Amino acid sequence: QLSVSPNSLPFTRITNCNIGNPQQLAQRPITFFRQVAALVDYPDLLRSESNLFKPDARERAAKYLAAIGSAGAYSHSQGVPIVRREVADFIEKRDGFAADPENIFLTAGASPAVQLVLNSLISHPKVGIMIPIPQYPLYTASIALFNGTAVPYYLDEAKNWGLSKEELARSLAKARSEGVEVRALCIINPGNPTGQCLSLENMNEVVEFCKKENIVLLADEVYQTNIYKPAERPFHSFKKVVKSKGPEYDNFELISFHSVSKGMVGECGRRGGYFECTNIDPEVMAQFYKIASISLCPPVHGQLMVGLMTNPPKEGDASYPEYRKEMDDIYQSLVRRSNTLAKALNKLEGVSCNEAEGAMYLFPTITLPRKAVEAAKALGKQPDDMYCMELLNETGVCVVPGSGFWQKEGTWHFRSTFLAPENQMGEFAESLARFHEKFMNKYR
Repeated sequence: QLSVSPNSLPFTRITNCNIGNPQQLAQRPITFFRQVAALVDYPDLLRSESNLFKPDARERAAKYLAAIGSAGAYSHSQGVPIVRREVADFIEKRDGFAADPENIFLTAGASPAVQLVLNSLISHPKVGIMIPIPQYPLYTASIALFNGTAVPYYLDEAKNWGLSKEELARSLAKARSEGVEVRALCIINPGNPTGQCLSLENMNEVVEFCKKENIVLLADEVYQTNIYKPAERPFHSFKKVVKSKGPEYDNFELISFHSVSKGMVGECGRRGGYFECTNIDPEVMAQFYKIASISLCPPVHGQLMVGLMTNPPKEGDASYPEYRKEMDDIYQSLVRRSNTLAKALNKLEGVSCNEAEGAMYLFPTITLPRKAVEAAKALGKQPDDMYCMELLNETGVCVVPGSGFWQKEGTWHFRSTFLAPENQMGEFAESLARFHEKFMNKYR
């Protein structure tokens, strides 16, 4: 509508704050990654004497081409072996514990990885998967698709969306009392939509809970480099936590997920990710392989992007200075944008917003006037859904109502990314403030 009739709406552009899609909102791709991708896609460029491509980009592209033959060819169903080796080396360096490429599956992003695992876990309708509330809809949708049961546990907004072992125990006991066979606990850390990063104490409680109750831990760690308060809340992988607990946990079952879509990489459209299996029975691993083989292989360019993410330029490499600057610039901008939006939200009447410790989202709670709640009910809508639709129609800002993530009954939220270009954040905050004041006055 804007392109056909620019003056027909009260705004000049749509600001897409509804999805973590960085490059849609002008985040620049990492040069080294794109140079390697271009060379792999068009190998004739390797024979060119042009200075356009750095020597280390040429070297990496040649290495990948020697392994895959062509980006247009199928790969091994579990993923390109040298890329799985790069992932294993990355995990070893991150955690200080060994990783085996044979326990790593490359996937078309983290979402298909989660679905593959859930499909394997759920064998009848009474199989339960514990999921955090507010939830990321991938989990409820996939559990429903595979005809399982979602078992909700609630994060505590008053404690910056932390979780407690008491809440986990309550949720599990309730499910079991209803005849649900709980097989796995999902943790999203850093959190989506809530933006928290779990404390080490919290993580140890989760691991001990899973061991005691004999359930598999699914660790969604796709935002592990989106850490905005590293001194207070650094990222720890669940694998490192498990391995640090000693021989008593040598049989602890853990599946960890990562992706090229988030972090400073932001290559959502490439569709690249992986999952690592820790202490998973070989027969189960064989079933994972069978399911992976149905799709033949993940997109090869996505697999190579996983290799580049986990094995980027190192100090001394020709591309390192540019790579380091690009990564640091994106990170520092995300920190500033996160703080700018959180401050703007907390100035609004009836709005309270925890600062983001990680991920790409803020999840403010909004206290709406009684008349707004009644008006929404008359329209057959949730109040936060009505709020978000009016926000979109009046400002062009697109956010997601909290009711889409489930939420504690009687509370209202919305999720907004802070990925809008930094030079638009001031305008974004001002238009949000004007709308909110108008909305609140309208329904007093």
